[in-house]
This record gives sequence, C-alpha cells and structure tokens, in this order.
Amino acid sequence: MFITFEGIEGSGKGTALRRSLEWLAEQGCNAVQTREPGGSGLGASLRSLLLHTSSRISSEAELFLYLADRAQHVEEIIRPALASGRTVLSDRFADSTIVYQGYGRGLDPQELFRLNDLAVKGLWPDLTLVLDLDVEVGLERARRRNQEQGLAESEGRFEAEALAFHAKVRDGYRQWAALHPERIRLIDASGSPEEVFARIAPYLAKAL
Repeated sequence: MFITFEGIEGSGKGTALRRSLEWLAEQGCNAVQTREPGGSGLGASLRSLLLHTSSRISSEAELFLYLADRAQHVEEIIRPALASGRTVLSDRFADSTIVYQGYGRGLDPQELFRLNDLAVKGLWPDLTLVLDLDVEVGLERARRRNQEQGLAESEGRFEAEALAFHAKVRDGYRQWAALHPERIRLIDASGSPEEVFARIAPYLAKAL
C-alpha cells in the first residue's frame, strides 16, 4: 500500500505522517516513511537546490528537477519497499508538482500529470491525504518551524513566496482532489494534532 500526504506549507503533513506510521505499526502493518524532495541519494542533493532561498529557478527547470527527484525516488526507494510487502508513507509525491507547478506556477496540470506518470512509470498512490488549512495559519507555522530548526535559509524558498501563490496552491489542491475522488481525501487540518489524526484514522482503517 502506498499512502501520500499533501498540503500547503505548514499544514501538518509531517506530524500526520508520523502519527499514521505509529498507528499502522500498532495494527501490525510494516510501514516505512520517506519524503520529497530528498527521499533518495540523488534527491538529497536536489533538495538543497530546490528549497534554498538563494536558488533562482525557472518554472520549467523547477519542474524537471522535481521529476528527476521523483523518478529516482520511485526506482530506489518506493518500488523496492512495496515489492517487499511494506507500506510506504511519503511526505509529498507527484500531486505536489501538479498543484505547485500547475495551479501555483501556471503550467498545464494535465500535461504535468502526463509527465509525472512517465517519471513514476504509472505508480500512483493508493490513498492521498490532503491536509487543508488556512494559508496564513500554515505559513506562520512553517516560518516559525524553519526559524526554530535553523532552516529559514536552506529550506525556506517556498515559504518566501507571496500569500497569493499559496492561496492558488490551496485552491489547486481542492480542485485536483475533486477531480480524483477515488484516491484523494481532503482533511480539515485545523485543530490539534490529535483532532487532525482522528479525521485521518478512518481512511487508514478503510485502506487496510
């Protein structure tokens, strides 16, 4: 089983993923966590290019860097884990590129879907959980987290984007989720981590 966590900056994906991993372990499910960008060896190098505030990258270059990261991630990490019978939980996957570079940057979402499908060789998640949150709340969380962890410069490129960009991304996730109701679930990410996970748990149980 392949489960991905999506959402705007600061929506709580990482926390939700970790709680989901713990819950799955309690159910006897052998699961592994990963992330994008940076889940593979190549991805770790690309992550610094994609997220550093000093990077000046065109929308098209940004797209192909993410596709390269994803292709290697699938080949090196995700497919082998799935083949061994493990459940994979990923903090971001192909839907991020479709939404951020598509709805956010203005590239064609359907063309992005085709390019991503090529990069992942047809491997899409069984379940995608989109954590939906007010963009101002999410950005405040993300910027505070980066400051506390010393990541404001090395991983703050998207947090530095204008509020209007993040509003497009949030709306893009909602539109994309509506187009793919067979696998994408929109989760209200307001409230405490416990309240958010309580909304996620029924989908995990159903997936099992």
